[in-house]
Amino acid sequence: MESSQADLLLPASWSEIVIRLGLAVLVGALIGWERETAEKPAGLRTHMLVSLGSAMFVLTSIQTGAVEQSVDVLSRVIQGVIAGIGFLGAGEIFSTTRSDSNRIRVRGLTSAAAIWVSASLGVVIGCGLWQLGTLGAGVTFLILWGVKKFEPG
Repeated sequence: MESSQADLLLPASWSEIVIRLGLAVLVGALIGWERETAEKPAGLRTHMLVSLGSAMFVLTSIQTGAVEQSVDVLSRVIQGVIAGIGFLGAGEIFSTTRSDSNRIRVRGLTSAAAIWVSASLGVVIGCGLWQLGTLGAGVTFLILWGVKKFEPG
């Protein structure tokens, strides 16, 4: 799977597409599994679908040759993914007011951020940057799982 940077944005073979999409699903599953075990609403399937969908949007622009015509196409696709995923993340965030005080508590920010990262990993892997994607997935998992142990109860 070694490619020069210029080759990454050229249409890929079917085996390369399968690898990219499979890896996108796998990294989404890693993040989603952590969210699922933490009993968060957006869990395994959501993160897998977000990562897969992001990779497919990017691959569509690459496979159709649109990126070869203008690199701006890829930039616009990525911007669209980011904007679209913002709506999904916003649905994950809500606030509650405690009945014993006027204090507003915001919940779901980490889950929204995890959805956002899943989308970015799908974009990165869809572009063929699988090393960056797997590293990013690992770091994300460590943040979600490991850093949680240091947060106050």
